[in-house]
Amino acid sequence: MTPKGHTIGGMALYDETMASGYAHWRTPHPQLLDSLVAVGAVLAESSVLELGCGTGNYIRDLSERTGCVGWGLDPSSAMLVQAQTAVSRRLHWVYASAERTGLDDAQFHLTFCVDVVHHLTNRAKFIQEAHRILRPGGALCVATDSEQIIRRRQPLSVYWPETVEAELALYPSIAKLRAELVEASFVRLSQQEIVSSGWLTDPSPYRAKVFSCLHALSEEVYLQGLSRLEDDLAKGPLAITSNYLLLWARKHT
Repeated sequence: MTPKGHTIGGMALYDETMASGYAHWRTPHPQLLDSLVAVGAVLAESSVLELGCGTGNYIRDLSERTGCVGWGLDPSSAMLVQAQTAVSRRLHWVYASAERTGLDDAQFHLTFCVDVVHHLTNRAKFIQEAHRILRPGGALCVATDSEQIIRRRQPLSVYWPETVEAELALYPSIAKLRAELVEASFVRLSQQEIVSSGWLTDPSPYRAKVFSCLHALSEEVYLQGLSRLEDDLAKGPLAITSNYLLLWARKHT
């Protein structure tokens, strides 16, 4: 089951209610942002594209931090409405799918996506498109979840264990992604796992379902998990993890 909304190019779209929830509760992962800047070698003169930018928080923060020219592309008009609240001459917004961007060849120094690849139904076209629009030597970063990360998500895997197998069926394995990148002529592949933890005190993000896997649950299962989460939170903060597997690749020079 895909999140409420429409689809374009096989990727889930989000309606106005979901988009506003994502804008309010989903914030950039600091270590992921650090890696994009450092490994992606982003400078003020860089041109950077976020594929599936959603509400634009990563590309916005990246542009503010480095001064780069940032492009955010998404197939959800509701998400882009939220993104466009950030007004800057160095930010550009594109309504299109990641598989068919309509952008020029060899335009970007860095292209990246966060929590996107598992929503795509044609990853081959996505990867080919990313390769086409990168400059020679440019970098692609796919921020996704490995099987281990999915199995150890807190609090999702604890209060909604049903999400684990559903997500494993949806996410491509890291080995498969690496093979697909090589097939598309990407070189210099590397991967990096970023791990962080903290404490949850407010159940509001889970009430707002700002994690797409919650939309795949029946309402009964979702509410049962939410009730357990809220009961335990009433006793004190809960451990929370925020981990990513970053898969890096380069276009040959």
